Amino acid sequence: MKLFHHLFIVQLLFLCTNGALLAQESADTVSGNAAQTVTTTAGAIPPDLSASAAAAYREQDYKKSAALYETVVAHALANDMVSAEIYYNLGNAYFRDNQLAKAIVNYERALLLDPGDGDIRHNLRFARNRTEDRIDVVGNLIFANWFMAVRNSFSSNSWAVIGIVLFMLFLICMVVFLFVRYLWARKTAFYSGIVLFLLVMVTNIFAISQKRERLDRDSAIVMVGAVMVKASPDQNSNTLFELHEGIKVKIRNSDSNWLEIEIANGSVGWLSKEHVEII
Repeated sequence: MKLFHHLFIVQLLFLCTNGALLAQESADTVSGNAAQTVTTTAGAIPPDLSASAAAAYREQDYKKSAALYETVVAHALANDMVSAEIYYNLGNAYFRDNQLAKAIVNYERALLLDPGDGDIRHNLRFARNRTEDRIDVVGNLIFANWFMAVRNSFSSNSWAVIGIVLFMLFLICMVVFLFVRYLWARKTAFYSGIVLFLLVMVTNIFAISQKRERLDRDSAIVMVGAVMVKASPDQNSNTLFELHEGIKVKIRNSDSNWLEIEIANGSVGWLSKEHVEII
């Protein structure tokens, strides 16, 4: 029985170490996001530029504020230091300037980087309510809804940190199990270690899932007042339905200058690339 337990512990340590490394990889890919406050003062983004954009917003010169925040975004992207806060501020400026589609694009980008932020979700929901189309969402499985709700309560960086902390607790449980003589302590450590191992795997799944969603970038926003969605990638093909500014679509395929898209109710069609912007 002891041999079985020791072999099991070795297997858990091997698998959990791999999981912790995956979590750390996810944390490293978004390390710039955690430094969003530093970027405006450490030289990556000129501090006077960010201050000017914020001042223009306070003075209700939203067009100027949006233009300045676009420059801030360009600096951040060039230095790989873009953050949810920057996209959020840019989205606010565009929304106040009545550029609904651009506001939604930037709120969506901010949400990709920080899905647990309540302010971003609120503003995005408010902006979506301004769109002309009302599209019924196809119902998902209860498990899928639960998975997304829990996953989006934190960013991938936060899930990675949680996973690493749980992994350290798992190691402590394994040390207790292997070296403490008291039977009750060994049993507690053994079963606690199993639970912690499962939690480490779950946090890694959440972190990797969010990372993949950011990298895939398979969603876009309609940027024009109205666009006809066609049955095939041909301007002369039949029109299936019409979409208006600010609607989110999922990209399924591409063909030259055309994109095959799917909307929330499951309808599929083709539209020109120039009418949408990738989130």
